[in-house]
Amino acid sequence: MEFFKNVPHINFLAARRYALVLSSVLILATLVSLAVQGLHLGLDFTGGATVQLQFPKPTPLAPWRALLHARGFRGARVRYFGGKTSLLIRLRPERGVTLTALGRRVVTLVRQHDPSVVVAGIEAVGPQVGGSLRIKGLEAMLGALILIVIYVAYRFEYRFALGAMAATVHDVLLTIGFFSLTRMTFNLDVLAAVLAIMGYSLNDTVVVFDRIREDFRKARRGTPIEIMDRAINETLSRTVMTALMTLLVVVALMIVGGPVLRGFSVALFVGILIGTYSSIFIASATALSLGVTRENLLPKPPPEAVDDRP
Repeated sequence: MEFFKNVPHINFLAARRYALVLSSVLILATLVSLAVQGLHLGLDFTGGATVQLQFPKPTPLAPWRALLHARGFRGARVRYFGGKTSLLIRLRPERGVTLTALGRRVVTLVRQHDPSVVVAGIEAVGPQVGGSLRIKGLEAMLGALILIVIYVAYRFEYRFALGAMAATVHDVLLTIGFFSLTRMTFNLDVLAAVLAIMGYSLNDTVVVFDRIREDFRKARRGTPIEIMDRAINETLSRTVMTALMTLLVVVALMIVGGPVLRGFSVALFVGILIGTYSSIFIASATALSLGVTRENLLPKPPPEAVDDRP
C-alpha cells in the first residue's frame, strides 16, 4: 500500500538548518524545565502505600477515583486487580504520615461508603524501591542507546551510527520534556513507552538509511544531499503510512484506555510524531553534516589473491 501515487520531490534537507534551530529550542526548553521543575514522578518511582480491596460484586472505578481526589488523595491511582470485584489503590506518601497510616485512612473512607468491602492487604513501598527503579530505567535507556550505535555502525557506517544516536537521544529528550512541561505523571508505563519509542525511531531511521545506501551505490551522478533527499522521498510513503496506522491504534488507546493507560498512550503519541520527524530531519542531516559520501558506502573490494607460484 502506497500513501503517494508518485514519488514526491521535496527538498527536506534544504530545511535541515531550520529543523536544527527548532530542535535546539525544544531541547533547551526541555533542559530548563527538567532543571527548574523536574518530572512529576509517579508512585513507581516515589514509593507510597498500596491498598487492595475486595468487593462482593463488581464495582466501577470512576466513583472511587472521584471520591479519593475529592478527599485530598489527588495522586491516588485506582485500578482493577485480577477482576472487577478487586481494586488496587496506590497512594502517594504524605509528609508526617506513615505509609501504613495513610493506607488505613483510605480503608476508613471506603468503608464509610461501602461497609461490605474486605481489606485484602495494605503494603508500604519505601522511596528506596523507587530510587532503584529510576536507576534501572536509566540503565535500560543507556544500554539500548549503546546497542543502537553498535548495530548501526556495524550495518552501515559510523557517521550513520552517530546520526541514529542523535535522532534517538532527540526523541527521548523531547518526549520526557513534554511530560516535564505538562506536569503529567511520569511512571513505569511512560518509561516503557519511551523505550518503545526508541525502537520505533530506530526502525524508521534504518529504513531511510537502507534506501540512502542503495541510492548512493546506484547513482552515477548527484551530490550527497541530492541523493539523500531522493532516498527520503522514496521512503516517505512508507514512513507516513506506518506513522498513521500506528497513531490510529494509539489514539484508540487514548480514547478507550482510560486513566490507567493515559500516560502510556500519550507518550507513544508524542514519541511517534517526534520519531517520524527525527528520522527525516535529524538522523540523515547529522550523517550529512559529518561528511558522508558515496565512497563510504560502497562495498569493500575483496583482497587481491597472492600468487605464490615460483
